[in-house]
Amino acid sequence: MKQPSIIAALAMCLVCTFSTPIMAEPAANLEQLLDMVRQGKVAEIKEHKAREARFVKEKSNQQQLLAEAKQALAAAEKRSEQLETKFEANEQEIVTLQDALDKRLGSLKELFGVLQQVAGDTTSQFETSITSAQFENRGKFLTELAQKMGTSSQLASIEEIERLWFELQREKTESGNVVKFAHPVVSASGEQQQAEVIRVGTFNLVADGRYLKYDSDTGKVAELVRQPSGRFVSIAETLTNTPPGQLVEFGLDPSRGTLLSALIKEPNVRERVEQGGLVGYIIVGVGIVSLLLALERIISLTLTRAKVRAQAKSDKISESNPLGRVLSVHEKTPKMDPDTLELKLAEAIIKEKPKLERFIPLLKIIAVAATLLGLLGTVIGMIVTFQSITLFGTGDPKLMAGGISQALITTVLGLLVALPTLFFHSIANSIAKNVLHILEEQSAGLIAERMEHEHDVRTA
Repeated sequence: MKQPSIIAALAMCLVCTFSTPIMAEPAANLEQLLDMVRQGKVAEIKEHKAREARFVKEKSNQQQLLAEAKQALAAAEKRSEQLETKFEANEQEIVTLQDALDKRLGSLKELFGVLQQVAGDTTSQFETSITSAQFENRGKFLTELAQKMGTSSQLASIEEIERLWFELQREKTESGNVVKFAHPVVSASGEQQQAEVIRVGTFNLVADGRYLKYDSDTGKVAELVRQPSGRFVSIAETLTNTPPGQLVEFGLDPSRGTLLSALIKEPNVRERVEQGGLVGYIIVGVGIVSLLLALERIISLTLTRAKVRAQAKSDKISESNPLGRVLSVHEKTPKMDPDTLELKLAEAIIKEKPKLERFIPLLKIIAVAATLLGLLGTVIGMIVTFQSITLFGTGDPKLMAGGISQALITTVLGLLVALPTLFFHSIANSIAKNVLHILEEQSAGLIAERMEHEHDVRTA
């Protein structure tokens, strides 16, 4: 039972090896399997013979193809020799013609070399110049001219030379002209609209009192997102509203945008205060309080001094001023002895003193506190700076700029508050002392008058 199984397995292997696509059904027994194997072998022998016949037939064709290829190779080598000979002859002819061209050009060769150099150097200048907003496609012409003379070794035509000279002369002329022309302008909000642009030479572009910039990459004219300080904006508005032919003061940017960009980046007062941080805002708040107190004291004391001086010159006593209230004490006690009168007058002056000196000590305290707050901000800023150095090192100065700015700004703010406050304190204090001096002087005069009156009564 095992032997037929082995034979069947071998037969299946032979079928897998020699079978042909004709076999469609499996064998029912060994005899049928053997017959199928025999038929497959016969079919393969026929196929092998057909392959050998095709190979023999193609072998003769290959010999013919090889002979044709050798003939084509020989023809190509012959043509290559002919082309090489012709190439060498052309090289010699080119050298001869180049020598002849150089001799004929003479000094013109240097002229065209300078022409190419000028065209290449002025391309970038014309492309970035604000005059290109008015005169377009100049950079394209110069670029094509430089490439033409540099890569293809072609000579410029008379028309191209004349146009290059014309463009250079026009740029020079326009640098001294102030002209108006219509051009689309992109506003700060991103909207594009037609506007009348004023070009001041090759330095600035202005429209509707606003400074503009020219983008050489896109060829567009756009309004600066941030304008310079008010003085420069005002002269730009003056230029916009001035009729043609009249002289007007205007600030030029000879660097063609560099100085204007630096001026725009300069922080304003609000941004300066923001750099000081919380301490800066506190100093500003203290400064506003001190300014209000100082103004109130100076105005109030000035009016009081005027009333006191008027009362000193008047015979009618009015209690609407400190001197009138002091003099009323003398009027109300005509028979009081001089010593008691002196005490009463001193009491009246003491009552007036707090009203006159109100808020003056506070101004002095604010002056000292503002200085100390500035010092506090300096210390905080230096702490922030050293923290940045600890975390990021000293490689990038911008990382330390925030702390240094805070330190310096708070110091400046503290001094800006302290110095005027001291000045206001001195003025208010001097006015108050002047008023008190008048009160004491008038009081001493009243006492002297009372004592003189009593002395006359005794002697009489």
